Amino acid sequence: MLPTPFGSEFWVFCRTVTPASRLRLAPTPSGYLHIGNALNFVLNWLATRQCPGARLFLRIDDLDADRARPEYVQDVFDTLEWLGLDWDEGPLNATDFDATWSQRHRLPQYLGVLEALRRSGRVFACTKSRNDLAPYKGQFPLHFRDQGLSPDLPGVAWRIMTPEPALWPSPMPSDFIIRRRDGIPAYQVASLTDDVHFGITHLIRGDDLAASTSAQQFLASCLDWSAFAKVLCLHHPLIQDGGGMKLSKSAGASSLRSWRAENRSPEAVFHTVSAFLGLPEPAGSAVELLKAAGRDKT
Repeated sequence: MLPTPFGSEFWVFCRTVTPASRLRLAPTPSGYLHIGNALNFVLNWLATRQCPGARLFLRIDDLDADRARPEYVQDVFDTLEWLGLDWDEGPLNATDFDATWSQRHRLPQYLGVLEALRRSGRVFACTKSRNDLAPYKGQFPLHFRDQGLSPDLPGVAWRIMTPEPALWPSPMPSDFIIRRRDGIPAYQVASLTDDVHFGITHLIRGDDLAASTSAQQFLASCLDWSAFAKVLCLHHPLIQDGGGMKLSKSAGASSLRSWRAENRSPEAVFHTVSAFLGLPEPAGSAVELLKAAGRDKT
């Protein structure tokens, strides 16, 4: 098997991982996990385990309580056990997660970050709905920035004024939401805050989160968080369904939970990772993958 473009990028990325590095798994418990989630887990695990001393942190992003459910949290632990992947820090199980590691325990930190962003002078209140914004095809119009609303009013979202595309090195959502109408900090704020709080040094994410990476880098610049600017990022290709669309938990894509119910082994996951990396022979388990990857790099 010939090395793939992503495989070449991955091995270069792995060479930046040192014994002081910290990577993370950060699933969102909004549905049962699919093979695309497993691919991301395995890549982060492999990059960490390639360097003795590097540490892997498990974080579960459950701040969106409307979508998070206990059975989806449990599915994260069941999936990691099925894959044979370990981690160094974070919750041991679903009970430990709920008691100690849920994002709701860090809500005061997120709210503090929101206030710091408000003091930057770039935050404005917004009541525009998705229907209001639909004609603008994903671009927030400049004339909606001044709606004459106080951020202290109940029921308003907070958005942040983003630079013109030509003034920022990579695409990101324009004037994206940082606080929802119900007062809950948005994903971009919580994810950034956690990555900085837990000292993450390397991020491996899907291509679909490239714009989120850029948005979080922008927020970090507004907060003068220079540490996040040093975080190394790698975005991997997505696994698509039969119709060429990315897999989605909310759309009911084939779940790993159903695979386990059928007593299927995780071999197909590791074969997929092997193909992504261009390994000469497909690995069938985490142990085999680590061994095969070591042979491939020598």
